[in-house]
Order: sequence, then structure tokens, then C-alpha cells
Amino acid sequence: MSLHVIKHPVADHILSLLRDERTGAAEFRNLSRQVTSLLVMEATRDLPSVPTEVKTPMETTRCRKLDRTVVVVAIVRAGMSMVETIVDLLPSVAVGFIGMERDEETAEAHSYYCKLPPLKDRRVLVVDPMLATGGSAAQVISMVYDQGATDVNFLNIVAAPEGVKVLQDKFPDLIIYTASLDRELNDKKYILPGLGDFGDRLYGT
Repeated sequence: MSLHVIKHPVADHILSLLRDERTGAAEFRNLSRQVTSLLVMEATRDLPSVPTEVKTPMETTRCRKLDRTVVVVAIVRAGMSMVETIVDLLPSVAVGFIGMERDEETAEAHSYYCKLPPLKDRRVLVVDPMLATGGSAAQVISMVYDQGATDVNFLNIVAAPEGVKVLQDKFPDLIIYTASLDRELNDKKYILPGLGDFGDRLYGT
């Protein structure tokens, strides 16, 4: 498994605003879309493309178009915040959803919903803004592999070393893209310094 942490001053700036407790829900959602764009551009950098011809208003020219179908699998609920941005960037993308619920006492997660398109021979982007313990992500990624996926990337905005290690140990071929590798988890399994509960801040709950 490889870990790619985005190194870009724009990403750093967006993260500073996402972390700020004074940032309201509307601005938080907009910032989430911005950083998701950066993550997607990195995660799709190596997608294959083929030549094509396009007629511009001036003349016919040779261009390139994607030659690989992409699937995004969102971990509900917070992962849904990243889907719209990906659909905007890749209009032909197929979308799947897996619902995970975390027990606040044990920090363990279980799946309550799963709806996936065909995954075989496709680039699969599993998305969830926060990688904390890695429990939810590991379950979802296992389900994705079980459905025939072989080319899987995991995109998140903030990751904890503990969660990265869980995925690293379990999925040696997985590639993780994140905007920040934070310091650690606290005793309640929240990321430090983190940015709080992403879903709550996203939806103002």
C-alpha cells in the first residue's frame, strides 16, 4: 500500500479553514468540495486515455479522452459530501453507497446499507472524509474487493496514523490519498488535531 499526502499551499489553506471551529456549515461544505477536487485530480493522474478528434470552432484537432470507467463508492453519511464534486469532474462516473454506523461507546462500525454498481475492471474511488481507526474503511474496502474490484483507491481529507496502519496491514495494494496525516487519535477515537465530527459540521447538526 502507498500513502500520498497532497503537498500544495492551496490544500494547506483549505485545511486551515476546515479545521477552524468558527467555519460555518455552508462554508465548510464549499471547502470540502474544493479539497475533494484536489484529491480526485491526484488519484486519477494515471488513468489511461486514448486519442480522439474534436472539431473546434476553428478547426479539427487531436485530443485525448479517458479510456477507463471510474466508480466512486461513498461511505454514508459524510462520504456523500465528496460525491458531487467527483460527478462534476467525471460526469460518466458510476456511484455506489455503503452505509456505516459507528458505536460511540466501542468505536466499532457495522454496515446497514450497500448498493454498488459493477466494479470489475474499473478504477474504484472509495471516499470518506475522515480516516480515524480505519474500522469503517476496512469493512467497506473489503466489501468492494469482494465484489470484484482490483484497482482501488481510498480518498480522505484527514487521516490518523492508526487508521493508515490498519489499511496498510490489511490491503497491501491499496493506494490512499489524503490532504493531511494528523498526529494521533484521542481516547474517544477522534483525530487530533483533526477538525471535529465531519458529518456534524457538514450538515450543521
